[in-house]
Amino acid sequence: MAPEPEQLEQHPTRLTLDGLADRLGVSVRAVVIGAVAVAAAGAGGWWALRPPPAPDIEAVLPRVGEVHIPSIPPPAAPAPSVIRVHVTGAVAKPDVVYEFDDGALVIDAVAAAGGFTAAADRSRLNLAQTLDDGARLWVPAQGEVDEPAVVNPEPPEPTGSGDSAAGGRACVDVNEAGAAALEALPGIGPVKAADIVAHRDRLGPFAALDGLAAVTGIGPVTVERLRSSAHAGAGCQPDS
Repeated sequence: MAPEPEQLEQHPTRLTLDGLADRLGVSVRAVVIGAVAVAAAGAGGWWALRPPPAPDIEAVLPRVGEVHIPSIPPPAAPAPSVIRVHVTGAVAKPDVVYEFDDGALVIDAVAAAGGFTAAADRSRLNLAQTLDDGARLWVPAQGEVDEPAVVNPEPPEPTGSGDSAAGGRACVDVNEAGAAALEALPGIGPVKAADIVAHRDRLGPFAALDGLAAVTGIGPVTVERLRSSAHAGAGCQPDS
């Protein structure tokens, strides 16, 4: 017997499932299980085919401190020029030739020689004076008046190869003078004089006096001391 209208209003879903079950020839439970399986398969298919999630920006970007930026080493400083000075007299370690950077002072030479002895007459030295290459520094003792004579001959005075500076002092042309004349210049000893000649023979004349700074052992301090007594074709500068 067909259900009455009140039953249709109370159980519309039940009747639909019953009708579907009757049409398929299965039980209502089988219809429900099949519907759940279809829904699960659809959800699984959507999950498998969904677009991949956007990457985590924080995870992709490198953290502070993890990025290696190669450092550029600073340019190497030019090696300082070296001068040699014979220190003798009232010091702890006299009669030794010491090496210094160009521009070193008398006080540096005294310190290198172990300092003054108790008998040294310190007041007779200018501790702030700049040392010259090939020079002999004598530290007098109290009561000593005359510096002991040097046995080896002094370099000859500069001659010939240049103009005359104020006061009749020879002005040496570093492009023409020989090693003997160059040795007599302030701050230039036998070693530097030979280096100047070798540099000049190898690379040609100096365009200016500042070009001497390219010679091994000669720095800007020595070049400045040479301006009143040497030149490279432009004449000597008068003493200030």
